[in-house]
Amino acid sequence: MAEVTLPVPSGMGNFIVGIIGMGDMGKMYARRLSSAGWRIMACDKEDQYEKLHEEFADRNNIQILRNGHLVSRASDYIIYSVEAAAIDRVVAEYGPSTKLGAIVGGQTSCKDPEIKAFETHLPDDVDIVSCHSLHGPKVDTRDQPLVIIKHRASDESLNKVEAVLRCLHSKHVYLTAIEHDRITADTQAVTHAAFLSMGKAWHSMRQFPWEGARYVGGIENVKINLTMRIYSQKWHVYAGLAILNPEARKQIDQYAKSVTELYKLMLGGHLDELRARVLSAKEKVFGGRDNPKWADKPLLQDEVLNQFSLGEPKLPGDRKPLPNNHLSLLAMVDCWSALGTVPYDHMLCSTPLFRLWLGVTEHLFRDPGRLDEALRIAVHDNTFRSDDLEFTFAARGWAECVGLGHFDTWRERFIVTQRFFEPRFPGAIEVGNNMVKAVLESTRS
Repeated sequence: MAEVTLPVPSGMGNFIVGIIGMGDMGKMYARRLSSAGWRIMACDKEDQYEKLHEEFADRNNIQILRNGHLVSRASDYIIYSVEAAAIDRVVAEYGPSTKLGAIVGGQTSCKDPEIKAFETHLPDDVDIVSCHSLHGPKVDTRDQPLVIIKHRASDESLNKVEAVLRCLHSKHVYLTAIEHDRITADTQAVTHAAFLSMGKAWHSMRQFPWEGARYVGGIENVKINLTMRIYSQKWHVYAGLAILNPEARKQIDQYAKSVTELYKLMLGGHLDELRARVLSAKEKVFGGRDNPKWADKPLLQDEVLNQFSLGEPKLPGDRKPLPNNHLSLLAMVDCWSALGTVPYDHMLCSTPLFRLWLGVTEHLFRDPGRLDEALRIAVHDNTFRSDDLEFTFAARGWAECVGLGHFDTWRERFIVTQRFFEPRFPGAIEVGNNMVKAVLESTRS
């Protein structure tokens, strides 16, 4: 057995943690909790039993079972680590088998359908304490936000869940399910929409952005690396959060509107109107000169971000990188302004992706000269007008898909672009992981 990192609390020596759903996050939880000395019973779909049994054969305190009935009957705390779109069906099947007096929670990114499923299908004698690690399975859990939702439970049950999860060394954040969904919409939904739209636009142009002269430098490194990071994940990771969270639908729709309206101002040559709108949004989101909402120290530093490029752009001679109007960033601040969102209010619940996205947005808006240059280029430089058109189409397409609630359409849109970038994922994931690690370390110091 792996080294025990924390002692199992007194009275919980025979406590069993059940995990239903052994995807990337389920496996991460199983490994981390078992390494801390907890006994784990886990399952996935029955056709995965043999594969999982072999994968975890060297873990003496992880027992792979054939189905959720067996996990539910034997476990004291059951975590449903399944996609949000499937939570109701899975809980309906296995929930009635839950052990008398057990605690049940879920790891979905959208708590509204999860809590409804628990309330509908679990026995009344079961306590409900949900959680959500606000990061991906490959991110170091230390100091990352871990939301804990005491929905229907005694203090004793909450204490037991806290004891189990303490080995992750994350920062516990206590919210209701409604607060969770509103905050994740603020910090994740629009962020994902921006990266999904960039990837879709590059795919439509059959373009690997790191091979050109426009996407060079710190801000561009973040855009490219995080877009690759998102498209290297499973499609449902982002679909559930966007489609099943009512707050997220509204925000993704506003982002598409902001992109479209700013693009129209660019096309019409309305520089004064564009500048006035962007500066007004800047003041609402980031504060004025005398009362800034950002900290004295920027979230991100150029010298950190410039290290993480996916390739050397082909720039003949002494040519410099081509200018960029940063439509995706201008639209983000315009969207936050329209929604009345102050991103710094949610830093305690922010994901690494959100902190990076806010960091590069802040990076542009902190420098008046850089921001004014982006606005001037937006109106007077037509070099990449077609790129911006594709980005606008992409943002509107994702918003329409979310508004209609079409999981199948989302999956197809995602997978076809994923396949385009797939040959480049191995290098991109390594660079992206190193970038996230470096940025998180720099922001801690």
